[in-house]
Amino acid sequence: MSYPDGVGSAPGEVEVSVVMPCLNEEESIGYCIKEARDALDALGCSYEIVVCDNGSEDRSVEIASSLGARVVHQPEKGYGNAYHKGISEARGKYIVIGDSDGTYPFSEIRSFVERLRAGADMVMGTRLKGTVEPGAMPWLHRYVGNPLLTGLLNLLFRTGVSDAHCGMRAFTKEAYERLGLRTAGMEYASEMVIAAGRQGLKIEEVPIRYTPRVGGEPKLNTWSDGWRHLRFMLLEAPEWVLTLPGMILSGIGLSIVVPLANGPVRIGGVLFGIHTFVFGALALVLGVQVVFLGLTIETYARSRGFHKGGRLVRWFEERFTLERGILGGVLLILCGAVIAGYLVAQRIGGVEFQDLGNLQLSLTMMILVIIGFQVVFSSVFLAMLKVRSMESA
Repeated sequence: MSYPDGVGSAPGEVEVSVVMPCLNEEESIGYCIKEARDALDALGCSYEIVVCDNGSEDRSVEIASSLGARVVHQPEKGYGNAYHKGISEARGKYIVIGDSDGTYPFSEIRSFVERLRAGADMVMGTRLKGTVEPGAMPWLHRYVGNPLLTGLLNLLFRTGVSDAHCGMRAFTKEAYERLGLRTAGMEYASEMVIAAGRQGLKIEEVPIRYTPRVGGEPKLNTWSDGWRHLRFMLLEAPEWVLTLPGMILSGIGLSIVVPLANGPVRIGGVLFGIHTFVFGALALVLGVQVVFLGLTIETYARSRGFHKGGRLVRWFEERFTLERGILGGVLLILCGAVIAGYLVAQRIGGVEFQDLGNLQLSLTMMILVIIGFQVVFSSVFLAMLKVRSMESA
């Protein structure tokens, strides 16, 4: 049963909601609505078509309303904002989304809905496994940007999708409400896939046909929107971007500082002295700071319910306590104090402080004290976040 006005008589009677964001798409919105309506009528389900207007200044709203779509308005600009509003207004058990510029085949809605009926939580359209018609997707997007961003997303979040930024997708309303999406712009597409992977949703793919847009101006900006996707993914993966690189950097620094702490070392015909030591010290201090920054971001994200955190941060949280952190930091400071005492004793004994061995020992003392205080202060902050995380659990 379908409803000509696009609205069911009661929320429970709407099986499928088709949600289309719209910003000045008068040349294509009518085509998209008719194509979706024909597909839904053929499917024989109860449905509604919701058009979320994002501030159109042409006849888009008038056309959508005349064709029986339910128009809702989102004054806050942005791809994500439009979908937040449109999906929140949707009343169907299953929701199908797609741009209203004529690029996505609403005629293929059946494939998406049947997968949802069979038990999938989310169904992603994939243009790269389907058909990309000439002129539909710029070469840079098809062969560089999309594959690279999708590959990085799969590497960091293990979602296993082939076209992470395809705008046509479907999901159950219940699954969507579990995702807790927040972003306002184009990165909304990445956020949805990442959140679905973290929630353990059952994701399936449907190859689709991707066609050139029907008139109007493209809303996608290659470089700024590409950067928004990349930035969001990196910020959502501090374990890979900060914690692990920080541990590697710390390890490199430690492997340099320890052998050179008491003076230059000659290996073969190469002398490793004070300059090598300084680079090692920089790597060690910076690495430790980056590790704690990554752990702090991960713990904060867990405390706010953004995600459950990676395996590394969960392993850390299981073993970390404020007392252990403070004890470790104090021990490092005491080791630095011991070296300082040794250097003072040497100075009193008449040893020149400018001696290279003493200089590297003094720098070692400084490193131990700096890292010791880093550990103490970071432990206090992490303990506060951990308490917040337990309260939110």
